[in-house]
Amino acid sequence: MNYPIYLDYNATTPCAPEVIDAMLPYFGTHFGNAASKSHPYGWVAENAVEEAREIIAQLIGAKSKEIIFTSGATEAINLGIKGIFESYLGEKQHYITCQTEHKAVLDTFLEIEKRGAEITCLPVDGKGNISLKDLEDAILPHTKMICLMWANNETGVIHPIKEISEIAESRNIILFIDAVQAAGKIPVFTKGVHLMALSAHKFYGPKGVGALYVRHNHALPKPLAQIHGGGHEKGMRSGTLNVPGIVGFGKAAELRISEMEEEGNRLRELRDFLENQLLQIQNTSLNGSQENRLPHVCNIAFSGVEGEDLIKKVNQKVAVSSGSACTSISPKPSHVLQAMGINPDLGRASIRFSLGRNTTFEDVEKTINWVKEVVEKLRV
Repeated sequence: MNYPIYLDYNATTPCAPEVIDAMLPYFGTHFGNAASKSHPYGWVAENAVEEAREIIAQLIGAKSKEIIFTSGATEAINLGIKGIFESYLGEKQHYITCQTEHKAVLDTFLEIEKRGAEITCLPVDGKGNISLKDLEDAILPHTKMICLMWANNETGVIHPIKEISEIAESRNIILFIDAVQAAGKIPVFTKGVHLMALSAHKFYGPKGVGALYVRHNHALPKPLAQIHGGGHEKGMRSGTLNVPGIVGFGKAAELRISEMEEEGNRLRELRDFLENQLLQIQNTSLNGSQENRLPHVCNIAFSGVEGEDLIKKVNQKVAVSSGSACTSISPKPSHVLQAMGINPDLGRASIRFSLGRNTTFEDVEKTINWVKEVVEKLRV
């Protein structure tokens, strides 16, 4: 197949060749079950899992025992939110999140709301930023959790996690951070954080594996298991571990530790060139903050064109999306852009460009020329 240029790295990333090479032996030669404690097949698999756990912990500044493997970030989010809700059953419960969170977070909160939880969704300003005063004002005596993403998947806007963690610590409230788009792309930390969701396929690891960081040595409760059957992962997540996936996750984390800063600088230059050129097209605008965001993402609105036509045409030569991959088939405008006060028609005519490891200057030049051509033709 003659694939288009790929600029949808926030949706998923290709496995790095080094990741694939690391995984392959665990499909065949080292096929053991990591829970088999009585023979070498299990020992080798278990050692590989624990090595990966250690490296992933290093990526976020955690201890290896604080990493709980899951099938991905969506499961980690469900475990974190529902697991905490169930740990407080019988008590009055209030949770704080934000209107621009990923649907995995918002939909999970809708579920616990049906079961009696109170949910506050903080608004954002026109650039996608929350107000720390709004956050503090939203806290109630029975607030159990603040749940916010480190960086937005559609605009790249970064929340002030240090200040948020200080607020949560001062009130003795669980802080759950969705770091799916941030980890491996910018430095992250766990100081003041109780729970953190990660996903391997967002930074050149395989799909189908993620993790939940669970803070140890703290009085606040840990999430109760949502999957039962064997007590794997310290009793929090039963099920035979995906050893090849976990090995790939670990290798991807190792690569990001070594190349994140240099690669981030390279992508920032490419992103800025792409953005500056596209914003020279008449009646275009940037969605989100220009400063406080991920280095590889920009979200641009193209007024005067029909959104569905724009996306279809651009995707003939450049693979992009209008927002989250989970909602990209929907003709509805992005809930993130709506929360920022962007007109629904303009929201539908917005494109998220997210660059990555394989993006070249030539790719960016071709993208600029193609998008300009498409917009010009659609506006006739």
